[in-house]
Amino acid sequence: MAYRHEEIKPYSDKGKKSEQVEEMFNNIAHEYDRFNYLASMNIDRIWRKRAISSLKPYAPRKVLDIATGTGDLALLINRILQPETIIGCDISEGMMEVAREKCHRRGVTNITFEKEDCTALSYPDGSFDAVTSSFGVRNFQELEKALGEMHRVLCKGGHLIILELSSPVKFPMKQLFPVYAKYIMPTLGRIFSKDAKAYKYLPESMAAFPQGEVMKGILERTGFSKVEFRRFTGGICTLYIAEK
Repeated sequence: MAYRHEEIKPYSDKGKKSEQVEEMFNNIAHEYDRFNYLASMNIDRIWRKRAISSLKPYAPRKVLDIATGTGDLALLINRILQPETIIGCDISEGMMEVAREKCHRRGVTNITFEKEDCTALSYPDGSFDAVTSSFGVRNFQELEKALGEMHRVLCKGGHLIILELSSPVKFPMKQLFPVYAKYIMPTLGRIFSKDAKAYKYLPESMAAFPQGEVMKGILERTGFSKVEFRRFTGGICTLYIAEK
Protein backbone atom coordinates (compact mmCIF):
# COMPACT_ATOMS: atom_id res chain seq x y z
CA MET A 1 0.00 0.00 0.00
CA ALA A 2 1.30 3.47 -0.89
CA TYR A 3 1.12 6.44 1.47
CA ARG A 4 1.02 10.13 0.66
CA HIS A 5 4.30 10.96 2.42
CA GLU A 6 6.10 8.48 0.15
CA GLU A 7 5.39 10.74 -2.82
CA ILE A 8 6.76 13.90 -1.16
CA LYS A 9 10.40 14.39 -2.13
CA PRO A 10 12.93 17.08 -1.21
CA TYR A 11 13.97 18.26 -4.66
CA SER A 12 11.96 16.89 -7.57
CA ASP A 13 8.93 14.79 -8.38
CA LYS A 14 11.19 12.68 -10.58
CA GLY A 15 13.62 10.10 -9.23
CA LYS A 16 13.67 7.96 -6.11
CA LYS A 17 12.77 9.50 -2.78
CA SER A 18 15.48 7.52 -0.98
CA GLU A 19 18.21 9.00 -3.20
CA GLN A 20 16.93 12.54 -2.71
CA VAL A 21 16.66 12.06 1.06
CA GLU A 22 20.23 10.79 1.15
CA GLU A 23 21.42 13.82 -0.81
CA MET A 24 19.43 16.20 1.39
CA PHE A 25 20.80 14.90 4.68
CA ASN A 26 24.35 14.82 3.33
CA ASN A 27 23.87 18.48 2.38
CA ILE A 28 22.59 19.62 5.79
CA ALA A 29 24.47 17.20 8.07
CA HIS A 30 26.86 19.69 9.65
CA GLU A 31 24.16 22.27 10.38
CA TYR A 32 21.38 19.86 11.33
CA ASP A 33 21.98 19.78 15.09
CA ARG A 34 22.17 23.56 15.40
CA PHE A 35 19.01 24.03 13.38
CA ASN A 36 17.20 21.31 15.31
CA TYR A 37 18.16 22.87 18.65
CA LEU A 38 16.76 26.25 17.62
CA ALA A 39 13.70 24.88 15.85
CA SER A 40 12.63 22.62 18.73
CA MET A 41 14.05 24.65 21.64
CA ASN A 42 15.70 21.35 22.65
CA ILE A 43 12.35 19.80 23.60
CA ASP A 44 13.13 16.89 21.27
CA ARG A 45 15.64 15.71 23.90
CA ILE A 46 12.78 15.38 26.40
CA TRP A 47 10.78 13.35 23.87
CA ARG A 48 13.74 11.04 23.31
CA LYS A 49 14.20 10.47 27.04
CA ARG A 50 10.52 9.58 27.43
CA ALA A 51 10.78 7.14 24.55
CA ILE A 52 13.85 5.48 26.03
CA SER A 53 12.14 5.16 29.42
CA SER A 54 9.55 2.90 27.77
CA LEU A 55 12.35 0.39 27.05
CA LYS A 56 13.78 0.37 30.59
CA PRO A 57 11.68 -2.55 31.87
CA TYR A 58 13.04 -4.79 29.10
CA ALA A 59 16.76 -3.97 29.53
CA PRO A 60 17.72 -4.61 25.88
CA ARG A 61 21.31 -5.74 25.35
CA LYS A 62 21.49 -5.32 21.57
CA VAL A 63 19.85 -2.29 19.99
CA LEU A 64 19.46 -1.19 16.38
CA ASP A 65 18.76 2.53 15.85
CA ILE A 66 17.39 3.02 12.34
CA ALA A 67 17.66 6.41 10.60
CA THR A 68 20.10 7.26 13.37
CA GLY A 69 21.08 10.61 11.81
CA THR A 70 23.61 12.42 13.99
CA GLY A 71 23.27 9.77 16.69
CA ASP A 72 21.39 11.63 19.42
CA LEU A 73 18.99 8.78 20.23
CA ALA A 74 21.74 6.16 20.10
CA LEU A 75 23.89 8.17 22.51
CA LEU A 76 21.02 8.66 24.95
CA ILE A 77 20.15 4.95 24.80
CA ASN A 78 23.77 4.16 25.58
CA ARG A 79 23.85 6.50 28.57
CA ILE A 80 20.46 5.59 30.05
CA LEU A 81 20.05 1.88 29.23
CA GLN A 82 23.73 0.87 28.95
CA PRO A 83 23.24 -1.98 26.45
CA GLU A 84 26.14 -4.14 25.34
CA THR A 85 26.06 -2.90 21.76
CA ILE A 86 24.22 -0.35 19.67
CA ILE A 87 24.27 -0.16 15.90
CA GLY A 88 23.10 3.09 14.35
CA CYS A 89 22.25 2.81 10.68
CA ASP A 90 21.32 5.43 8.09
CA ILE A 91 21.51 6.09 4.37
CA SER A 92 23.41 9.36 4.94
CA GLU A 93 27.13 9.02 5.52
CA GLY A 94 27.27 12.76 6.17
CA MET A 95 24.92 12.50 9.15
CA MET A 96 26.71 9.44 10.52
CA GLU A 97 30.07 11.17 10.24
CA VAL A 98 28.73 13.79 12.67
CA ALA A 99 27.52 10.93 14.91
CA ARG A 100 30.95 9.27 14.85
CA GLU A 101 32.59 12.56 15.80
CA LYS A 102 30.24 12.86 18.80
CA CYS A 103 31.13 9.36 19.98
CA HIS A 104 34.84 10.04 19.56
CA ARG A 105 34.63 13.25 21.61
CA ARG A 106 32.75 11.46 24.40
CA GLY A 107 34.88 8.34 24.41
CA VAL A 108 31.96 6.08 23.47
CA THR A 109 33.20 2.84 21.92
CA ASN A 110 30.22 0.48 21.92
CA ILE A 111 28.19 2.32 19.24
CA THR A 112 28.94 1.64 15.60
CA PHE A 113 27.41 3.38 12.60
CA GLU A 114 26.71 1.59 9.34
CA LYS A 115 25.18 2.61 6.03
CA GLU A 116 22.05 0.55 5.41
CA ASP A 117 18.97 0.53 3.23
CA CYS A 118 16.09 0.40 5.71
CA THR A 119 13.98 -1.61 3.26
CA ALA A 120 16.66 -4.32 2.92
CA LEU A 121 18.66 -4.54 6.14
CA SER A 122 21.74 -6.76 6.06
CA TYR A 123 21.28 -8.15 9.58
CA PRO A 124 20.10 -11.73 10.26
CA ASP A 125 16.62 -12.49 11.57
CA GLY A 126 16.17 -11.93 15.29
CA SER A 127 19.44 -10.04 15.78
CA PHE A 128 18.26 -7.32 18.17
CA ASP A 129 16.38 -6.99 21.46
CA ALA A 130 15.13 -3.54 20.50
CA VAL A 131 14.79 -1.49 17.33
CA THR A 132 14.40 2.28 17.60
CA SER A 133 13.91 5.22 15.27
CA SER A 134 13.45 8.91 15.96
CA PHE A 135 12.16 11.42 13.40
CA GLY A 136 13.19 9.28 10.45
CA VAL A 137 10.39 6.96 9.35
CA ARG A 138 8.54 9.67 7.44
CA ASN A 139 11.54 9.78 5.12
CA PHE A 140 11.18 6.13 4.11
CA GLN A 141 10.28 5.53 0.49
CA GLU A 142 8.46 2.27 1.31
CA LEU A 143 7.09 2.49 4.85
CA GLU A 144 5.57 -0.98 5.17
CA LYS A 145 8.63 -2.66 3.67
CA ALA A 146 10.89 -0.86 6.16
CA LEU A 147 8.63 -1.75 9.09
CA GLY A 148 8.68 -5.35 7.91
CA GLU A 149 12.48 -5.31 8.05
CA MET A 150 12.38 -3.86 11.58
CA HIS A 151 10.07 -6.71 12.56
CA ARG A 152 12.34 -9.30 10.92
CA VAL A 153 15.54 -8.28 12.72
CA LEU A 154 13.85 -8.13 16.14
CA CYS A 155 14.05 -11.19 18.34
CA LYS A 156 10.80 -12.75 19.50
CA GLY A 157 9.45 -10.62 22.35
CA GLY A 158 11.67 -7.71 21.27
CA HIS A 159 10.39 -4.15 21.22
CA LEU A 160 10.10 -1.38 18.67
CA ILE A 161 9.90 2.31 19.52
CA ILE A 162 9.32 5.01 16.93
CA LEU A 163 9.27 8.74 17.62
CA GLU A 164 7.82 10.89 14.87
CA LEU A 165 6.57 14.43 14.46
CA SER A 166 2.84 14.71 13.96
CA SER A 167 0.07 17.25 13.52
CA PRO A 168 -0.89 18.71 16.92
CA VAL A 169 -4.35 17.88 18.22
CA LYS A 170 -4.67 20.19 21.23
CA PHE A 171 -4.84 23.95 21.80
CA PRO A 172 -2.68 26.00 21.42
CA MET A 173 -0.30 23.82 19.37
CA LYS A 174 -3.04 22.88 16.92
CA GLN A 175 -3.59 26.54 16.05
CA LEU A 176 0.05 27.66 16.17
CA PHE A 177 1.86 24.81 14.46
CA PRO A 178 0.62 25.35 10.87
CA VAL A 179 2.04 28.89 10.96
CA TYR A 180 5.28 27.63 12.47
CA ALA A 181 5.67 24.85 9.88
CA LYS A 182 4.76 26.99 6.87
CA TYR A 183 6.69 30.15 7.71
CA ILE A 184 9.07 29.92 10.68
CA MET A 185 10.76 26.58 9.95
CA PRO A 186 11.53 27.39 6.29
CA THR A 187 12.78 30.85 7.31
CA LEU A 188 15.17 29.33 9.85
CA GLY A 189 16.27 26.91 7.14
CA ARG A 190 17.09 29.73 4.76
CA ILE A 191 19.10 31.50 7.47
CA PHE A 192 21.16 28.49 8.50
CA SER A 193 21.39 26.54 5.28
CA LYS A 194 22.07 26.87 1.58
CA ASP A 195 19.58 24.04 1.09
CA ALA A 196 16.28 25.84 1.69
CA LYS A 197 14.31 23.07 -0.03
CA ALA A 198 15.26 20.68 2.76
CA TYR A 199 13.44 22.78 5.35
CA LYS A 200 10.39 23.05 3.16
CA TYR A 201 10.32 19.28 2.68
CA LEU A 202 10.60 18.42 6.38
CA PRO A 203 7.27 19.97 7.54
CA GLU A 204 5.50 18.83 4.36
CA SER A 205 6.55 15.22 4.93
CA MET A 206 5.48 15.46 8.57
CA ALA A 207 1.98 16.65 7.68
CA ALA A 208 1.52 13.83 5.13
CA PHE A 209 2.76 11.00 7.36
CA PRO A 210 0.13 8.56 8.76
CA GLN A 211 -0.51 9.31 12.41
CA GLY A 212 -2.14 7.95 15.54
CA GLU A 213 -4.63 5.15 14.93
CA VAL A 214 -3.67 4.94 11.25
CA MET A 215 -0.02 4.31 12.06
CA LYS A 216 -1.05 1.86 14.78
CA GLY A 217 -2.96 -0.12 12.14
CA ILE A 218 0.04 -0.13 9.80
CA LEU A 219 2.28 -1.51 12.54
CA GLU A 220 -0.22 -4.26 13.29
CA ARG A 221 -0.49 -5.08 9.61
CA THR A 222 3.27 -5.52 9.37
CA GLY A 223 3.29 -8.09 12.17
CA PHE A 224 3.65 -6.15 15.41
CA SER A 225 1.49 -6.75 18.47
CA LYS A 226 0.65 -4.81 21.65
CA VAL A 227 0.87 -1.60 19.62
CA GLU A 228 0.17 1.64 21.47
CA PHE A 229 0.92 5.28 20.95
CA ARG A 230 1.35 8.34 23.14
CA ARG A 231 1.19 11.97 22.08
CA PHE A 232 3.57 14.56 23.54
CA THR A 233 3.34 18.36 23.73
CA GLY A 234 -0.19 18.69 22.43
CA GLY A 235 0.38 16.08 19.75
CA ILE A 236 3.37 17.65 18.00
CA CYS A 237 5.27 14.39 18.58
CA THR A 238 3.97 10.83 18.81
CA LEU A 239 5.66 7.80 20.34
CA TYR A 240 4.73 4.37 18.97
CA ILE A 241 5.55 1.26 21.00
CA ALA A 242 5.16 -2.28 19.70
CA GLU A 243 6.29 -5.84 20.37
CA LYS A 244 7.25 -8.73 18.10
